[in-house]
Amino acid sequence: MRCLILLTALVSLASAEARIPAKKAALFNGRDLSGFTVFLRENGPQDPRGVFSVRKKMIRITGEEWGALTTVDDWRDYRLVVEWKWGGPAWPPRENRARDSGILLHGVGEFNPKRNGWLESYEYQIIEGGTGDMIPVAGADRPRSSATVRFGADKQPYFDPDGPEIEFDRQRVNWWGRDPNWKDQLGFRGPKDVEKPVGEWNRSEILARGDLLEFYLNGVLVNRLTKLSRTAGKIQIQSEAAEIWIRKVELHRVP
Repeated sequence: MRCLILLTALVSLASAEARIPAKKAALFNGRDLSGFTVFLRENGPQDPRGVFSVRKKMIRITGEEWGALTTVDDWRDYRLVVEWKWGGPAWPPRENRARDSGILLHGVGEFNPKRNGWLESYEYQIIEGGTGDMIPVAGADRPRSSATVRFGADKQPYFDPDGPEIEFDRQRVNWWGRDPNWKDQLGFRGPKDVEKPVGEWNRSEILARGDLLEFYLNGVLVNRLTKLSRTAGKIQIQSEAAEIWIRKVELHRVP
């Protein structure tokens, strides 16, 4: 009980100290990775392979080693804009599987190599055919949320604004148009995909306001979470065995 009380107090303190953008804040300045820290599964805060670099005013993430770029600051109550596109290469053990990455939100806790340096958080999944899925990333605790969903023939939950509200702490909440016959294979495309083909730019937007998260992809609302147990923390961009390029990471003030 004492540990639970301490953890709750620490989370509350982090929320109180988190920054709120007063105006547009460019987290990526187009020149270097200032404002971010690096953590990789095999090398911790060192990056000998150059997994993360800046080229031609873009962040290149090779995906060769699993890990993340993490904001130095904690943030809350914002609209996050990330513009990204897939590169070409994919790496073992996912060289023949769907290109994979993600944006982690409200990250708290310690960097742990066993979890690839990914903090306890809510993941805006970026994966071929599944961009906009939400995955709870466990740490010392499991982040909880609620969503209105329908259950497909595969018995998985899909976001549905007209569905019943259910609480989740372990299970993925799929974006509404994810192909129920999705396959973990390189280049997968579903019939309702909002994500653009490899090599074309996508715009992911995330509204974080209080205990609400809304996920947008190329202007389309694809997922919504409410009643979050975490409302502030660090933002992470994953390296997960696929090359991805990023040209914009911005925070905007929300009413």
